[in-house]
Formats: sequence, structure tokens, C-alpha cells
Amino acid sequence: MTHVQLSPPVPLDTPKGKALAYFMIDRGIDFDLEWICAIDATGECWTFRNPHIRFITNITWGRRAATEKDKPTSCPRDGRDPFK
Repeated sequence: MTHVQLSPPVPLDTPKGKALAYFMIDRGIDFDLEWICAIDATGECWTFRNPHIRFITNITWGRRAATEKDKPTSCPRDGRDPFK
């Protein structure tokens, strides 16, 4: 398992809104990466797996805004929505 402090923090779009990721956890090949984020609007600290996050728009790098289909959603393995 590897823990990485992101410097500078990485701006992400999450199911809880825009956030900055400060740490990333890699548990190995059988697991999604986990992103430890501070939510911009509330200051809450949440951990999101890869399927739940998207990098924000970056015109310089040609990354356009996500369409509704591409927006992050909750997708836990047990079918419950952990964000409600």
C-alpha cells in the first residue's frame, strides 16, 4: 500500500461538488485508487474511489467540461448511495 501527498493539491469534481485532493492511497492492483479530498463548499474531508471522481476542466490541456453522462456518480459495490 502506498500513500502519496499531492503537492500541489489536485482539483477534482466529485459527487459532493468541487474539491481539492491532498492525498492519494494506492492499495494495489485489485483496488481503485482512493483520493482524500477537501470539499470546496463545506470544508468536509471525504475519500473517493476512482469511479467517483473526474479531473476538472482544463482548457490548456484540452480537457473539456464533463457531459452529464461523464459526471461522477456514486457506485458502491453493495448498491447503496453513501452520499445521501
